[in-house]
Amino acid sequence: MSGLRVVPTWRHGRERLYVCLADGRNIAWYDREAGRVNVLADDRREDVLEVLGPFLSGSVTVGPPPVPTPAELARLALPPDDDLAPNRPGEALLIDLDRDPGPAHRLRPDPRRRALAAEQAVGDALDRLDGAGWHTLHSVPLPGGDRIHHLVIGPGGLFAVHALYARRQRVLVADPEVAVGRRDPRPLLRRVRADADRASHALTAEVRPVLALVEPADVRVTTPPRQVRVLTATELRSLTRTGATLKPADIEALHAMARARPTWT
Repeated sequence: MSGLRVVPTWRHGRERLYVCLADGRNIAWYDREAGRVNVLADDRREDVLEVLGPFLSGSVTVGPPPVPTPAELARLALPPDDDLAPNRPGEALLIDLDRDPGPAHRLRPDPRRRALAAEQAVGDALDRLDGAGWHTLHSVPLPGGDRIHHLVIGPGGLFAVHALYARRQRVLVADPEVAVGRRDPRPLLRRVRADADRASHALTAEVRPVLALVEPADVRVTTPPRQVRVLTATELRSLTRTGATLKPADIEALHAMARARPTWT
């Protein structure tokens, strides 16, 4: 048994049959109208085709998701409100703090400010990759009020990066839980994987999850994270050494698609 299941959905008025793993992550989908099976995990191609077998009809193309065509990109001429490229690191937090700065004096630091400091530190590190052919979008909004802290697109692929403030604190990683200092552990890695999965759906391309720790005193991993890379902010440059999988034209096409707010709605 492959452990895969097929889930029918509708996206932009078109029916899609998603192929999901046992944990709910999608690794492929079948677009009936286009007659195409898009496979994110090539090593599971045969399993995908087997589970989709009863649903396939006519001539079907199988392969990785196609990069947007020039005609499709031309339709992405964006009005300013729909362009996510100008977003600053922590954009959503900056807006929230501007609207509601909170009391001038409080017993404990506002957790939003620590979260903002983390996103700004990680965002600055990722922005420095631009000269190496990479693009980074910050504070990418998702339906339901969620957001991806940073979306990175470059020769080595696509990454959804979640920033976590850990200054001078020990971090314990036991998938799916992450504990910072003396605080109770929480299943943060589930969210990190979910963010990457939602980005994969929106962009029809594989997006890999990354947890970026800001200034931890020590990092201990007791249960190796499944699929998630755990890096410190100073180690993010290692993403540029993952090997080239995207051509420059593909990078620009995916960046143009990702920076359009309607892509994420």
